[in-house]
Amino acid sequence: MDAQRALLDELMGAARNMTEEERKGYKEVTWDDKEVCGFYMVRFCPHDLFVNTRSDLGPCPRIHDPKLKESFEKSPRHDAYVPKFEAELAQFCEKLVMDLDRRVRRGRERLAQEVEPAPAPPLTAEKSEQLSVLEEKIKNLLEQVESLGEAGKVDEAEALMRKVETLNAEKTALTQPQNDKVLMLGQEKKMALCEICGSFLVANDAAERTQSHVTGKQHVGYGMVRDFINEYKAAKEKANEEERLAREREAEERRKQREKEHDRRRQSDSSDRDRHRDKDHNRERDRYRDRDSDRERSREHDVRGYRDGGRGVDYRGRNGRNGGRDRYRDRSRSRSPVKHSYKRSS
Repeated sequence: MDAQRALLDELMGAARNMTEEERKGYKEVTWDDKEVCGFYMVRFCPHDLFVNTRSDLGPCPRIHDPKLKESFEKSPRHDAYVPKFEAELAQFCEKLVMDLDRRVRRGRERLAQEVEPAPAPPLTAEKSEQLSVLEEKIKNLLEQVESLGEAGKVDEAEALMRKVETLNAEKTALTQPQNDKVLMLGQEKKMALCEICGSFLVANDAAERTQSHVTGKQHVGYGMVRDFINEYKAAKEKANEEERLAREREAEERRKQREKEHDRRRQSDSSDRDRHRDKDHNRERDRYRDRDSDRERSREHDVRGYRDGGRGVDYRGRNGRNGGRDRYRDRSRSRSPVKHSYKRSS
């Protein structure tokens, strides 16, 4: 019937048998409602672990529904809600473990206290009389041993000492069985503390009882709680470490990018300086080339003037400095004795 009802609920909805009036105030529950237990959705609900045990938390106030859990696992928002539900469950479990650890510490303190052994039961009248006789004999023999020792009778003193040792053994035998019983009783009642669930156990208990405790609800429940906390902390530490490494890699990438940008700007500045230097060099070279060209043209003009005998027109002007120099050169040639075929008289 339950299977058929579940099938009908899945096909027709949970409100299939409601009237129109009832459906007006009805709201279908989904897995992300506040009334639904997120602990049950993501892992386990601690309220279900300790039912009918000393650590029973009572029924969970929120909804546990396998269909809602299945819907949550198939939802596209599943991965987004898992960290939230796990963080809430870890917080709840840590509180449980903190309370349990306080009980464990108190239990350790109880076990650490030195329990005084119970006083030995009183001896019977017969054993008390025997003990008194033995003590009197031992006292007399010790006095005789002392006297013989002062008299130098060593052999007799040693013989009496052997009798004293025998009497002491008989005296111990009167009380030893009672002490053994007290010791055995203390060993039988020696307790141990379970570090997982905080329960007190008999230290030398039978293997069947120990196994029964290990497979019990309280031990298994607290084992699940502790394992989940350790797993959650390990996953969180791993995620934090991966995030730290990612930040370091990002910082390293930014540093390398800044270095590349710095090198690029430095190369660009160096190239600009080289271009300016080349431009200056080219301008200087052009200036020297222009000046050499002017000199060359001036030289060519002088040569043409010399060949033309000064008849050519100087582009610098007849009244210029070069023109005056050409006229002087022409007059000197006209007066040269070699040119006019006469010799200067000596």
